Amino acid sequence: MTNVMIEAENIRFAYGRHQVLRGVSLSAGSGECVAVLGPNGAGKSTFVTCLNGLRTPAPGSGKIRIAGKDVAALNRAEIARTIAYVAQDTPISRMTVYDWVMLGRKPYIRWAVSEKDTQLCLDMIDRVGMTAMRLRRLAELSGGERQKVLLARALVQEPKVLILDEPTSNLDPKNQYEMMGLVRRLAQERGFTAVVVLHDLNLALRYCNRFLFLREGREFAYVDAAGVTGKIISTVYDVQARILFDDAATPAGGEPRRLVSIDEVTQP
Repeated sequence: MTNVMIEAENIRFAYGRHQVLRGVSLSAGSGECVAVLGPNGAGKSTFVTCLNGLRTPAPGSGKIRIAGKDVAALNRAEIARTIAYVAQDTPISRMTVYDWVMLGRKPYIRWAVSEKDTQLCLDMIDRVGMTAMRLRRLAELSGGERQKVLLARALVQEPKVLILDEPTSNLDPKNQYEMMGLVRRLAQERGFTAVVVLHDLNLALRYCNRFLFLREGREFAYVDAAGVTGKIISTVYDVQARILFDDAATPAGGEPRRLVSIDEVTQP
């Protein structure tokens, strides 16, 4: 792998005596989109909040590095200029869309908002399709619309790593595909690494190129698209799964598009 942007080595985390993460590693380069997958309670959200410094890994963990820098050695302002994080919960605020997105520039603003700050905010609001609502208050928006605003705010931080925790949970299918397509395009255009917690396996297969499967807090598999198998999915999710190939949706000269088919749920 060239130009490694994020590395996490043997990350462990516990709430008291309850082990949540039991040695999870990840490495990805600029422009890549990593899906973090697994059933509820597998440790996905805990893992990504360790990546961005919101949680401190347990003793015995390895380091988390962004562009070669140890996250543990960065202050909050440095982290905000390096990592952007979009959480599951969308805030309810009386602030306008524009003002909320501008908050993402806070790590860069010293005395006054610059022309670059203003233009970048307007550009990212436009990229997420919210220009017509830029003067609306967040409290007036739907959950899906607020999710788009949070993405715009994260993007104006100009991060090296963008972490999204279930960003499509409040979106209809059309907007799910639009958002993930936008994340993938911008990662490639701007050279950041996207790390995305998802539940929709087919959405992940379509837009991500690396896949971290967690099961009971452990790293079960970390593979590229070709390495995603029915056996992995079946074991991780306790289902009977197959990988199908959609030749009709295959790009010219590209690999056949993979689809996940769940045949039945494994009975406990």
